Amino acid sequence: MLEHKTHTEDTPLLSLTGVHTHIGEYHILQGVDFEVPRTGITVLLGRNGAGKTTTLRTIMGLWQASAGSVNFDGSDISHTSTPNIARQGIAFVPEDMGIFAGLTVEENLRLAVIGERMDEGRLEWIFGFFPALKRFWQRPGGTLSGGQKQMVAIARAIIEPRKLLLIDEPTKGLAPAIVQNLADAFVELKSHDTTILLVEQNFNFVRSLGDHVAVMDDGRVVHTGSMAALAEDDDLQGRLLGLHPVASS
Repeated sequence: MLEHKTHTEDTPLLSLTGVHTHIGEYHILQGVDFEVPRTGITVLLGRNGAGKTTTLRTIMGLWQASAGSVNFDGSDISHTSTPNIARQGIAFVPEDMGIFAGLTVEENLRLAVIGERMDEGRLEWIFGFFPALKRFWQRPGGTLSGGQKQMVAIARAIIEPRKLLLIDEPTKGLAPAIVQNLADAFVELKSHDTTILLVEQNFNFVRSLGDHVAVMDDGRVVHTGSMAALAEDDDLQGRLLGLHPVASS
């Protein structure tokens, strides 16, 4: 079990103001504005191609913002290198998971450990959510299934305490039982001073999990608010996400 912490600060942990990102000749982000409050789950929603992944990669410094600012915990990180952003307490789980195929599961996790030794208590806490990790602990990452790689990627991101987790499409390829374990892990993380910014296409997964929501369309944020309000408003879901309630028989 993790030690419980509380925050009394009202300022957001992360804020994007007027962020533009170009990738080659393509203008992907076109003035993105939103905030991520502390110690909760903010879900970034939107149709395919709306700019969600580009937003996460821009925050992480993998792509540089061409205009605007990214402020994290009181500091402008718009032009900070990715390794230094990671050192400030941000971890990124990309959609492709970024697993090193030639390294074992253990070696993949050890790469994310600060210092010489892995925190055994924290590792056991992770095993509680992903018990299968123990079974393929010494297997090379390249031999794992997609769902197993996703578990490794998330475990690697949380093997050290982080202020902010950026997670792109975590439920893709996971069996329903593992999805529930993942939801349980996120709930406990957010109750222990970890903030999560989550991109996810599975609205049923995030509708009860998320605290806050930002919806993107065509490189801009077109809606922000509480997840509870969006989850209760079928018309708003239809306008923003193209979702429509299933008619009862």
